[in-house]
Amino acid sequence: MKLKQILGIDIGGSGVKGAIVDTKNGKLLTERYRIPTPQPATPDAVAEVIKKIVNHFDWDGPIGVGYPGVIQHGIARTAANLDKSWIDKDLNKLFAKTTKCKVHVVNDADAAGMGEMKFGSGKGFKGVVLLVTVGTGLGTVAFTSGKLVPNMEMGHILLHGNDAEKYASDAARKADNISWTEWAGRFNEYLNRMEDLLWPDLIIIGGGASKKDEKFIPLLKTRATVIPASLLNEAGIIGAAMASKYYNKLD
Repeated sequence: MKLKQILGIDIGGSGVKGAIVDTKNGKLLTERYRIPTPQPATPDAVAEVIKKIVNHFDWDGPIGVGYPGVIQHGIARTAANLDKSWIDKDLNKLFAKTTKCKVHVVNDADAAGMGEMKFGSGKGFKGVVLLVTVGTGLGTVAFTSGKLVPNMEMGHILLHGNDAEKYASDAARKADNISWTEWAGRFNEYLNRMEDLLWPDLIIIGGGASKKDEKFIPLLKTRATVIPASLLNEAGIIGAAMASKYYNKLD
């Protein structure tokens, strides 16, 4: 089954974004279409937003969706920045029923990592790679010899007695109204902890904060090389489409 064009959708804490992706070259074939994440962000409410994105593109083909939490065989196991009613929901079935399309859901950081490793800053790198998406939370994904380690969710390790993303995410920077320099110190603490646990050769910074990489990456002190994601905020959409392509090839 040759799938060249797939609708990629990225569910975030503040917005749900989608675009049609050319899975041969990792390029967006359309402008991103974004709808604010509904509040409360229940599964049914977000499913209706996804349906609106599908209708916007007049789409009836396969869909890949990045979800901010652990996904096991299409079932959500965590929901750190969404409503707790997500937990144990079969999202493949829910979104397929709502959109009338074939849907494959993956962890959003895994999706972003797949996009960066195939088409972005990690392309061709064979060592241990850690990608951190920095936005409402901290998404993490690791690759070794190009192979994905799924559902790491290490944005939730403890730092100073609290969930790390409440201390070192971009949302924390905004909530605490601190400078980029002060926040870089916090984020550096987080990366140093990741290095002690994983010993990556390369760290790629993605998510919304990657658009401001010049404000903090030069301030970081790490053993590994740190570079910004080249796909920026598009990585999650592209990677979700790539995951859908892979899944559909197996059918």
